Amino acid sequence: MKCPRLYDVADVPALDFDPFLRKSLQDAPVSRIRLPHGEGDCWLVTRYADVRFVTSDPRFSRDIVGLPIPKMTKHFIPLDRAVSFVDPPDHARVRAVVAPAFTQRNMERLRPQAQAILDRLVDGLLESGPPADLIRHITSPFPLDVVSEVLGIPAADRSRVRDWAQTLLTRASDQAGAERARQVKEAARGYFRDLAAQRRAEPRSDLMSAMVAAVGEGRIDDEELLALATLMGLNGWHAVRNNTSNMMYALLTRTRLMDRLRSEPQLVPQAVDELLRWIPHKHGVGQPRIATEDVEVGGVLIRQGEFVYVSYVTANWDERVYPDPDRIDFDRKGPPHVAFGYGPHFCVGPLLARMESEVLLSTLVRRLPAMRLAIPQDQVRWQTDVLIRGPVDLPVTW
Repeated sequence: MKCPRLYDVADVPALDFDPFLRKSLQDAPVSRIRLPHGEGDCWLVTRYADVRFVTSDPRFSRDIVGLPIPKMTKHFIPLDRAVSFVDPPDHARVRAVVAPAFTQRNMERLRPQAQAILDRLVDGLLESGPPADLIRHITSPFPLDVVSEVLGIPAADRSRVRDWAQTLLTRASDQAGAERARQVKEAARGYFRDLAAQRRAEPRSDLMSAMVAAVGEGRIDDEELLALATLMGLNGWHAVRNNTSNMMYALLTRTRLMDRLRSEPQLVPQAVDELLRWIPHKHGVGQPRIATEDVEVGGVLIRQGEFVYVSYVTANWDERVYPDPDRIDFDRKGPPHVAFGYGPHFCVGPLLARMESEVLLSTLVRRLPAMRLAIPQDQVRWQTDVLIRGPVDLPVTW
């Protein structure tokens, strides 16, 4: 067997596709790799069909907390009781507590509130005058305010949640970074524990109150509540902040696509879906599974006890499923992408993320039809040492 390749993620320019992942998809769709941290080797699965197989087959378990896993970061990002690392049936039990908040009906109810939040932010952008940073004014505060309204995080506390997410979702390649991440996890746990206590004393119509009620009913325990709240509060901002920033960068650097949305605003939902497929939104890979028995994947035998990572990014660029995958095509037909995952651990809030993205794109196209980058695109600064890719700032004018 060939020596496993080391996948030590480099900071890929702008939205260029990771060359390691591209080569894996083309030449070795199920391959042994090494990661910069943790112990031992692992498998990387890249093709669309194989990714969906691994993420939906119960022989690949997410119950890995405490195991000596190979990993991208020096620290372990989720809290120990995170729903992401619970197998069925407990996974379904925990997820059922928050799933009702993210139904299509509730997203439509939330849309006017999200629109009002965004309109206020756009007013501030216009008042500041061009040039202005689209991220500081729009794509960062908008998802933070929306997810905070859903969870019940007071406005005065939201900057702390933002800073925690930015720290926790770094690659943290040294011990100092790992220690900062550990401190953030403890601070977030303490904060959400206090917020839960407040809602226990004075319930409101927010998701934190619903989770507190579920604890009282014995449906989840306190540690599961804290893990859920931390996951949704931190990821709910960070992922949408970067994805919407990436969407706007892609549109601002492809005037043909932006012009089409201006002339056909009804295409925004299709545009959002295609951009979610196309954007290589992660540096590296996510969190692994472990094989509970020998399983063949893509003609390769994975042994019991071996760790397996999947790449949703490469699955979305699999040319067997998406012809000419590197082209953004608002009219693309085909099977649904896996930007939000697949199987039982499919993201709990994709409808929220889609709704936010649709509101943001449609509003900016309508209210700032002449918006363009205020600097050459090769001068846009990009975040480094992060797991979810995105620009640092996005100066625009109009």
